[in-house]
Amino acid sequence: MKRFNKILIANRGEIACRVIKTARKMGIRTVAVYSDVDRDALHVNMADEAVHIGAAPSRESYLVYERVIAAAKQTGAEAIHPGYGFLSENSEFCNACKENDLVFIGPPVGAIEAMGSKAAAKQIMETADVPLVPGYHGDDQSRDVIKQAADDMGYPVLLKAVAGGGGKGMRQVWSEAEFDEALNAAKREAMNGFGNDDMLVEKYLTQPRHVEIQVFCDQHSNGVYLFERDCSVQRRHQKVIEEAPAPGMTAELRKAMGEAAIRAAKAINYEGAGTVEFLLDQDGSFYFMEMNTRLQVEHPVTEMITGQDLVEWQLRVAAGEPLPLTQEQLSISGHAFEARVYAEDPENDFLPATGTLSFLQPPESSEHVRVDTGVRQGDEVSVYYDPMIAKLIVWDENRDTALQRLAKALSEYRISGMTTNIDFLYNLASCTPFRDAQLDTGFIEKHHAVIFHDSQYEVEKDLPLAALYLVLEQEAEAQQNAQASNDPTSPWHATNAWRLNEAHLHRFSLQFHEQEYEVAVEQLASGSATRYAITVNGKRIHAQGNIEGNILHANLDGYQLRSTVAEHDGSYSLYTQDSALTFSLVQPDLGDHDAGEGAGGLAAPMNGTMVTLLVEAGSHVKKDDALLVMEAMKMEHTIRAPADGTVKAFYYQPGDLVDGGAELLDFESQ
Repeated sequence: MKRFNKILIANRGEIACRVIKTARKMGIRTVAVYSDVDRDALHVNMADEAVHIGAAPSRESYLVYERVIAAAKQTGAEAIHPGYGFLSENSEFCNACKENDLVFIGPPVGAIEAMGSKAAAKQIMETADVPLVPGYHGDDQSRDVIKQAADDMGYPVLLKAVAGGGGKGMRQVWSEAEFDEALNAAKREAMNGFGNDDMLVEKYLTQPRHVEIQVFCDQHSNGVYLFERDCSVQRRHQKVIEEAPAPGMTAELRKAMGEAAIRAAKAINYEGAGTVEFLLDQDGSFYFMEMNTRLQVEHPVTEMITGQDLVEWQLRVAAGEPLPLTQEQLSISGHAFEARVYAEDPENDFLPATGTLSFLQPPESSEHVRVDTGVRQGDEVSVYYDPMIAKLIVWDENRDTALQRLAKALSEYRISGMTTNIDFLYNLASCTPFRDAQLDTGFIEKHHAVIFHDSQYEVEKDLPLAALYLVLEQEAEAQQNAQASNDPTSPWHATNAWRLNEAHLHRFSLQFHEQEYEVAVEQLASGSATRYAITVNGKRIHAQGNIEGNILHANLDGYQLRSTVAEHDGSYSLYTQDSALTFSLVQPDLGDHDAGEGAGGLAAPMNGTMVTLLVEAGSHVKKDDALLVMEAMKMEHTIRAPADGTVKAFYYQPGDLVDGGAELLDFESQ
């Protein structure tokens, strides 16, 4: 069989770099495409050739398949790898490739069309004897019919865009009163994301796990499943941490789900890499959710436990080769996790962030640690695309040791220039419920207090550690200054907080979980090592410690612990065995801020686009009423009334670009 000499990757960022690496390993030349803002991107730098295809918005570049095909023909590429997202499940693009004698590295157009509609997919799966969740998947899209189906099933229900994916156009509806707002939002998001606002509605299982099966089929009627991934831990219906194999999976259940996934693939004459997603209930029953006709973001965990390069499999199958292995030759070795590192603010409902990666230092790669990324230090995370910075993948012989690897690697990840979710990921991976694999799709909401460490106990436990670090850091800095000065013994270099006839006392204002706390640190009489008395919320503890590089050694009332320290953008993260403690030192308020700042209006939480205004100027509204919808990084954000009052004026109209922090409307509280 003749392999490809040159392929074009119709994507950007991490997945484009991922495909280029395997193509290079196989001796295949690569062509990248790029938009205006990606002119100097990593995937452009890595490829052998690159072609500009348009402006920054994806609808003017990466989604314009005519330009992608023109770039392939211009450079002599024989095939196109679509990656995931963008054009990867676009049947028109797949068809256009065929018409232009280009191989689409993915399934045939019929398979994409069959799974492109969730409603049609359900009907195909029912015929193929694949278990389905109860729901309505009909053609009548009137509001009354969909609502009646939801009422008949009983709440909660899940509204899903039939052409959707990645959590877009999806809403949980917990009561009849929420139905209309949820339906309108889901339809609007679906139309913006997929150009199709048809919906289906399903019974919402309250404690399911999200378990998906990786399937692969070739052009010779062979099909295998490469076992399962557990993707239950999600926010906004998007995966956060994935792992393989799924915890608690029996051989019998794995076989049953794998064979059901193969039946699903065979039912649509599938070729290439695909993922069949299931909801796994507590009693072991499982239900078909959807089939993604592409490579998944989380495919590396499957690669780590099987030792197979799934992109290489894709390229071989697309070239007409048979599958490299049979089902009997595939086996599982060890356990793997993938954590998605995002520019976002977990403390603010995971709001996407933008900015420049002023400092970027991932953990060192090894046989246990892998980092898949599409950015470098100095690159910008823009409003135009998904805010994922990297995928951190770890592997070890079992789940416990792999989880230890994940926590350690996260504690070694250094990013400055924007808010990220690294500390959140560390807390999630370190918390007891996750270590015990108490997984379901509501994991983050259910264990919010544990993950975010927002109890009073956490304040009293963690802030003394923060205060000790700050005192020791001041001490080390003063000693360095003294050694560099002409008079090292000068009293101005003293670090003991000396005051005449008073205790030697340091006072800090620390911000922790968006609240300020006063912490007092008294330096006690020195012995072999300096001792401190630290007071938080009236509770006093004794502490000693020292800093070695980025490691803090601490003794708090006889309890000794070792933590890793990271300083970034004026804040600090201390990674202990149980959590990531993130705090900042509050500077004194000198009264030079604008007292009227923010009065009378509501500010945009991020850079984005105005989608729709939900009320008219002059309207009287109640607290929490939805006022407008913004979109950023492929996610919608609803701005709600902070109190009862009147919307006096809107400053932006649908389609307008809005800068983060810009005042959106004039609002007068009642």
